[in-house]
Amino acid sequence: MKHLPITQAEEFIANALQANKVPVADAKIVAQLMVKSDLVGADGHGIFRLPAYIKRIRAGGINLNPNIHIEREQGATALINGDNALGHLVMNKAVELAIEKVKQHSVCWVGSHFGNHSGAASVYVRKLAEQGYIGIYMAVGNANHMAPWGGIDLLLSTNPIAIAVPAGDHPIVLLDIATTVAAYGKVKVAAQKGESIPDTWMIDRNGHPITDPKKSSEGSLLPIGGYKGYGLAVMIGLLAGALNNAAVGKDTIDFNAHHDVITNTGQTIIAVDPSAFGDREQFVERVIALVNDLKASSKLPGVNQIRVPGDGAAKSMAQRLQEGIPISPELQESLNQCAKECGIAALDL
Repeated sequence: MKHLPITQAEEFIANALQANKVPVADAKIVAQLMVKSDLVGADGHGIFRLPAYIKRIRAGGINLNPNIHIEREQGATALINGDNALGHLVMNKAVELAIEKVKQHSVCWVGSHFGNHSGAASVYVRKLAEQGYIGIYMAVGNANHMAPWGGIDLLLSTNPIAIAVPAGDHPIVLLDIATTVAAYGKVKVAAQKGESIPDTWMIDRNGHPITDPKKSSEGSLLPIGGYKGYGLAVMIGLLAGALNNAAVGKDTIDFNAHHDVITNTGQTIIAVDPSAFGDREQFVERVIALVNDLKASSKLPGVNQIRVPGDGAAKSMAQRLQEGIPISPELQESLNQCAKECGIAALDL
């Protein structure tokens, strides 16, 4: 596996976007946020997505000169209209507004609609936690890949949720999960590499496991925790989709299949100031105490380490900041084909 330095990755992405008429400032913001997905190990949400984004831009499915604006605002709440911009720009605006509002109200809820795919959920709650706030993110995925519990019609997406809790100088405690056993991005990565997927990820319309990711269109992703994951996906769909007047259920557009159609992606970001509930430093001490207790607790035979949410991302970030982003031969080929189409320099790794 070859590695792509972070600065080179950002430059490559920005150059590809600019070659397709994305304004320079916007291209740089999107490039930085895309690479942040790769840094934490969310390989299906970072530079891997560049060819698909470019395809969508070229098909006219993205507004390259959007008016991202606050459509509704009331107290500690707001609804952002993304004007069909690149999703990273919409969520960047949402986080900026959330930080502004949480400083004023101690808690805020910012929804958005008419956005697009914006990478890993953790990227945005991490920005809040780095400022000392608790961050919660929910979204309706950009294609329906899950059937209701006991059904076969694809009416729900992976509908991710992420929660970040600041821990002072310690790694942020951060949960970032799809409500399906695996994010669909992982299925796409496996398909690109020619690998099989575990038989616990997907089932076909007869309930039989799917292990060939290239046959993913023939079945449904399974929810985490059985019917509980299905229920969680429904509620996230209501809070990030229906509440924001965004697409959900039958209205969800498969952005993998329809590159020129507006997706109206719905997302929600919530910010909480811990100091509203007591001394901020004491809260952080309690967070660290729980983390330490969990890690020091007794282990089952054969278990070497007890981890907490965010450990894997922190380890990946530290490693990749030094080594760069791992690039498979298949991904390099895909990116270089994209570079050729954009008229920019190919990756020479």
